[in-house]
Amino acid sequence: MPTQIEAGEHRAWGWVAALRDGATTPWHDFAGTADRGGRYLPGAQQLELLRRLNANGRPGPALVERVLTASAPGRGRPDLQLVGAAEESAFGPRPVDPAELPPAELVRVATSLIAEDLVAAGPPPAPPPGRPRPWRRAYRLVGDPWLADPIRAELRRRGRPPGGRRPAILVLGTDLATMLAHAWSARSFAEGGAGWRDWLSGFAAHDRVPPRADLATHARTWAKRAGRQRVEVVLGPERLPALVGVRRALPATPAYSADAVDLARRVSAPLGLLVLPEPRARLLRETLGPRLADAPGGPLGIPPAHVEWVQGRAARMRDALLRAGYAVHGDPDALVPDAPAEGSTPDDAGVLSLAVRLLLDHGDRRSQEVSS
Repeated sequence: MPTQIEAGEHRAWGWVAALRDGATTPWHDFAGTADRGGRYLPGAQQLELLRRLNANGRPGPALVERVLTASAPGRGRPDLQLVGAAEESAFGPRPVDPAELPPAELVRVATSLIAEDLVAAGPPPAPPPGRPRPWRRAYRLVGDPWLADPIRAELRRRGRPPGGRRPAILVLGTDLATMLAHAWSARSFAEGGAGWRDWLSGFAAHDRVPPRADLATHARTWAKRAGRQRVEVVLGPERLPALVGVRRALPATPAYSADAVDLARRVSAPLGLLVLPEPRARLLRETLGPRLADAPGGPLGIPPAHVEWVQGRAARMRDALLRAGYAVHGDPDALVPDAPAEGSTPDDAGVLSLAVRLLLDHGDRRSQEVSS
């Protein structure tokens, strides 16, 4: 007569077989059995992620196997055993009911698979730079990188690269609440790091602004290099075309939901184990970014606890720029909105839902390439 644990193991292998066939029944409701199908049972995180995939689509066989054998990188719990299918030990984590796992545990598994998909896809080919126009206007574009980087790349493509003889230093920015969201987004799509609330709370606690969002420091640094009279503060990218000598509109700022930015941040960690920093940033921005462009949800917003701090820091930034006497294109008071625009903060359940969608949309393609 099998022991209770032996019966639980047979039930667990039955659940694995059912999930492979597309089942969506939670572990605590499953009643089938099967013979041992391998040396070790997959972890509870992997099994629950596969169940969520089945509930939202139909992953192909190769993706199913990738999920069952995936690791859970980063900080978190190791692969966990199923409650009722393993003995509890005085050492190590206790067996769990997969349905009770927090979404963040499943996201850890999903991000390792998404990172593999990005490496397999590679970045899109870089557009060739346009032939430099001989009479182009001399400029350098600095400031908020989330605003400046895509515009600078587009200007190169149009044959108007930065530089030239005695260029105007254009310090590009917008209201501080938006620039803080941009700074965290730029970090998330390049190197990862802390979550939105923790990251913002760290700067608020020390009453300082992240370098990417500090227009006053950008302007002061370039004033020392090039002279104050050549530094111009530009509040809003819509003011740039006339300043750089183009007529056609310049590209809009990438816009992602709060959950999409947070997923990029979490994918950055396992992706960093597969590629070097520069290709990692390209893969996150140029390959993952377009896949996240239509993700549902609101943009990043400032948590209510930090609104007053943001407004105070923005007023100090505005005053510092005006005292220094830089030319300002736009209303300096636009740096200090009456109230930061409403937005969202990342939610683990939303990030998991988005990760599941990405795996169903792109993971099977990667799995088919591997199997062939």
